[in-house]
Amino acid sequence: MKILVVGGGGREHAFCWALSKSPNVRRIYCAPGNAGTAQVAQNVDIKNTDFAGLIDFAKSECIDLTICPMDEPLVKGIVDDFAEAGLLIFGPSKAAAQIEGSKVYARDFMLRYNIPTMARETFDNYQDAMAYASAQTRFPLWIKTDGLAAGKGAIGCYNMEEVESALREILVDRRFGDSGNKVVIEEHLDGVECSVLTFCDGVTVVPMPGAMDHKAIYDGNKGPNTGGMGIITPNPHYDEKMAKQCMEEIFLPTMAGLRQDGREFVGVLFFGLMLTADGPKVLEYNCRPGDPETQALLPLLDTDLLEIITACLDKNLDNLEIKWKDSAICCVMAASGGYPGDYETGRPISGLKDFGEDILVFHSGTKCVGEDIVTSGGRVLCISAMDADLAQAKAKAYAALSNIRFDDMHFRNDIGG
Repeated sequence: MKILVVGGGGREHAFCWALSKSPNVRRIYCAPGNAGTAQVAQNVDIKNTDFAGLIDFAKSECIDLTICPMDEPLVKGIVDDFAEAGLLIFGPSKAAAQIEGSKVYARDFMLRYNIPTMARETFDNYQDAMAYASAQTRFPLWIKTDGLAAGKGAIGCYNMEEVESALREILVDRRFGDSGNKVVIEEHLDGVECSVLTFCDGVTVVPMPGAMDHKAIYDGNKGPNTGGMGIITPNPHYDEKMAKQCMEEIFLPTMAGLRQDGREFVGVLFFGLMLTADGPKVLEYNCRPGDPETQALLPLLDTDLLEIITACLDKNLDNLEIKWKDSAICCVMAASGGYPGDYETGRPISGLKDFGEDILVFHSGTKCVGEDIVTSGGRVLCISAMDADLAQAKAKAYAALSNIRFDDMHFRNDIGG
């Protein structure tokens, strides 16, 4: 098959890498791609939201299958446009993608289908939001934009001054544009966070191993949230008993609810969970695989990724046994200094090499400039190390990272504990 992967981050690099190992893949294209995807695919200079350009390319190159692991194109309806053009694509429809595209819809969805979550309320104006927040007595509170905000639309507030600043930033100053037309104010849940990605064919849902993300920019979970500064899998708190409870109380009811709403979900559905003393609760849904979760999970996959995707598209997932390596992975993200705020790009990267089969470097924000690979984003590289023991996986990841350099490089030192 000839395959087109839409996107240009570490998640897309991981998809291209995994697909390149399939004996049934003849050629991979990535649009727009990065310096890492260029090593396993042919980059195509088309933006991930240029649906007309992507469709024209897919037709002209006789692409057999397009895969979109990105939130923005999915929420904007890339799957619907490709299907209308008669092209095969893996991912949820625009309607199904609203499970991530609108936190207001997700909140109402969980209430209607009795899916365990936190207390939350929705507002579309500053005055009403402030009145509600002022009546709360327990901090922190979470202020979240309704729409997509590149992983930066969730703001933890530890006092009323921070609440007022966040609400003003979103609803008055319009920092996030239309994504901030509404906000959701959520209570804080105590517990352990867990990311669970699932393969879905509209009816059947098959969870991947649980993972633990580290979203804050600084060690000790300090500072603002990012798109993810590192991850480990398996999550030590997500045992067999917890997985069974999540399947019965969250995963299956979510799939059934989406079907009931006429939003049958085919693709990778992400469950952001908080494992509390009262049981698992949903923090958020994502309509696509997470980043950096994907960079931790795909290296553990012991079944052909293309075979899994085909089973999802054929609604035959229940007849496929998906196998995983019995190993642990620690991923550490190297970011540009200043991220998630302002940062500079174009910094040459040195020390990139083949670290061996147990250590993979997935490119998140890089590009080729002549013979050099330079930074082009906030999160730059994801170092993913595997070992039978998590502590050894962590040691491998940081040892590899110590060889890599670019000006103003920043990373957390405590991924994996």
